[in-house]
Amino acid sequence: MISLPVPDPQLLARRDEIVAALRRIVAPERVIDEPIRLAAYETDALTAYRQKPLAVVLPDTTAEVAAILRYASAEGIRIVPRGAGTSLSGGAIPAADSIVVAMGRFNRILEIDYANRCVVAQCGVTNLAISHAVADRGFYYAPDPSSQIACTIGGNVAENSGGVHCLKYGLTTNNVLGVEMVTPEGEIVRFGGRYLDSGHYDLLGLTVGSEGLIGIVTEVTVRILKRPETARALLIGFLSVEEAGACVARIIAEGIVPAGMEMMDRPAIHAAEAFVNVGYPLDVEALLIVELDGPGAEVDLLLGRVQRLAEEEGATSCRVSTSEAERLAFWAGRKAAFPAVGRLSPDYFCMDGTIPRGQLPHVLAEIGKMSQRYGLRVANVFHAGDGNLHPLILYDANVPGELEKAEAFGNEILKLCVDVGGVLTGEHGVGLEKRDLMTYQFDEPDLEIQHRVKRAFDPALRFNPGKVYPALHRCAELGREHVHSAAPRRFADLPRF
Repeated sequence: MISLPVPDPQLLARRDEIVAALRRIVAPERVIDEPIRLAAYETDALTAYRQKPLAVVLPDTTAEVAAILRYASAEGIRIVPRGAGTSLSGGAIPAADSIVVAMGRFNRILEIDYANRCVVAQCGVTNLAISHAVADRGFYYAPDPSSQIACTIGGNVAENSGGVHCLKYGLTTNNVLGVEMVTPEGEIVRFGGRYLDSGHYDLLGLTVGSEGLIGIVTEVTVRILKRPETARALLIGFLSVEEAGACVARIIAEGIVPAGMEMMDRPAIHAAEAFVNVGYPLDVEALLIVELDGPGAEVDLLLGRVQRLAEEEGATSCRVSTSEAERLAFWAGRKAAFPAVGRLSPDYFCMDGTIPRGQLPHVLAEIGKMSQRYGLRVANVFHAGDGNLHPLILYDANVPGELEKAEAFGNEILKLCVDVGGVLTGEHGVGLEKRDLMTYQFDEPDLEIQHRVKRAFDPALRFNPGKVYPALHRCAELGREHVHSAAPRRFADLPRF
């Protein structure tokens, strides 16, 4: 079982005092301390683990965030930033003695700058809202996680989120130009801007994917793209997941870079079709969705090449979208796959590991063997084009021992990803879920450098405690005196490598 941070009894005893202080910083109704209301903040989309925080505060301005963090720094109180709570790795699960800073009120788009092709948005704006805001001028924001209707741009920055179109257009880190962030000490800083790069240390790159460990992002500047002239998608069916995996590797090897290339296996196909009824073939073991975009002539040429490659790799069916509505219908099933799989089992773990594309057939076959060995079903839904796997391990938490089996199964999948040359995560982050596997991917010098960066921003280890680093989790449990004495005190003092 994954352990949560042990609370400081002295902080728990000061709850009333802390809540009163927060109500002097923000409007009293924007501080939550009643147990029944705290329950809404005790977990995120990794629902197997829950912990009520000491209090929740809902700031309305960056100045309020800074004041909250200055108070927490002075009093030694832990902080857990929270966006929409869609994290699948436990990134927003609080510590019992922590203040959750919930950023949902930061929900305004501040500026649309078509001349520089960017949008400035507060961190609580949803991913999809950015595309909606610029759609009338033919623009959109490329990263599109399946939870894009709910997940926020600040959360996307924290987790470096991807989506079905990240194969061609990149992850969040490739589409963010600048951020405003409040440091653990309450200092407001800006990294990046409306330009593509700077000549300084890449603190913007460090911030994207930092999982709430080094501060709270309050504002994000993202680049927007012109919608392509043409976009068409193919539904390609195979009699085995191994054949579908081989087809993915073949398409990429031929130099074709689709806008998106996704795979679902039989359980996921049937669940998605029952959920949205878009006409997926039900007589196949694996389904590829391949989207090509660009000038019409180029798309037509590439469609023919992909169809030929699929036939050579054993495809038994191939359907090409003939309208924009049909293309969107193809994606509707994939986007709804996670909630659809919820019909198959009371609970499931959504895993997230990334492997070299050429290893897809081998890894999928091994996951099938693990499924039989653990006696737990798996539905595979993933970003096949960039090797980002999302096996959904189905279990029932009401059956004694099944949660533990699911955890062990998930750990074995992630270790396999590392063993074949991949990594522990592609877009969901490490959080609590993968924290104790970090030593499997990284050796001691690697982790020490990462620890030093964390401590440069947060020397007292107060921000998002218990996440990402197992050594820092243990260190925080033992007390501040065990923090590395050589840790730089501020982000400006980062070691120069």
